[in-house]
Amino acid sequence: MANNRTMAQMLQARIEGYEDAIVVLPINANNFELKQTLINLVQSNQFTGKQDPHNHLRFFNKVTSTFRHPEVPNTSIKLLLFPFSLEGEARTWLDKEPPRSILTWDDLVSKFINQFFPPSKTTYLRNKITTFYQEPNETFNEAWERFKELLRQCPHHGFSELHQLDTFYNSLNTNDQDALDSAAGGNFLDKIPRDGLAIIESKSKVRYSRSRAIEPRASTNAPLSTSTPSNSFEFQQQNGYSNEPIRKDDL
Repeated sequence: MANNRTMAQMLQARIEGYEDAIVVLPINANNFELKQTLINLVQSNQFTGKQDPHNHLRFFNKVTSTFRHPEVPNTSIKLLLFPFSLEGEARTWLDKEPPRSILTWDDLVSKFINQFFPPSKTTYLRNKITTFYQEPNETFNEAWERFKELLRQCPHHGFSELHQLDTFYNSLNTNDQDALDSAAGGNFLDKIPRDGLAIIESKSKVRYSRSRAIEPRASTNAPLSTSTPSNSFEFQQQNGYSNEPIRKDDL
């Protein structure tokens, strides 16, 4: 078919391609609107691309969970609000995503995490976890809190509960390993993971004076399990994630 547009018309800027990356299904609910107070709350802690993206999602999930409508899925509310939670580099990233390329909340979370928490960072933190050791003059409680912080920073680390407990136990100096064995009534690693975790948590609540660190003993336990990872001593909440970890209160 012949194109009868004039050259001036054909040289005009195109008007297509300005749709948003995020697709939100039509909302037909009566009396639905996003309150300005909710938008302001989301904007009070905007993500610029420099902070921890997991922390941002935790805050965002907590805020959006306070607003519910019986006829509107919570995921639709999240999709509508999420752009308001970004600024600077992060907002530029979203604006550059292809139009209509984000169809669900899971799509958005996946793209967001992979953009601001690349695989190289995951590898780095996984290595920090597997090579963890108790530092000289570091108390048991300090070492345990630091180890949990590494796990929190990389909630998708994939390490089983067995792997986590084994790594922490074998990172400790001899005195603290002996204390765990004593609390376990024998070899700490003979306990089931749930009981081992309870022993560690109980010991971490006791104040200990600093003492000279002793080199960790070599591991003598059996090879680590290759079973499906369990995140039962994760303590952050990630509503909206797939593979949601257990909350701190479950420890």
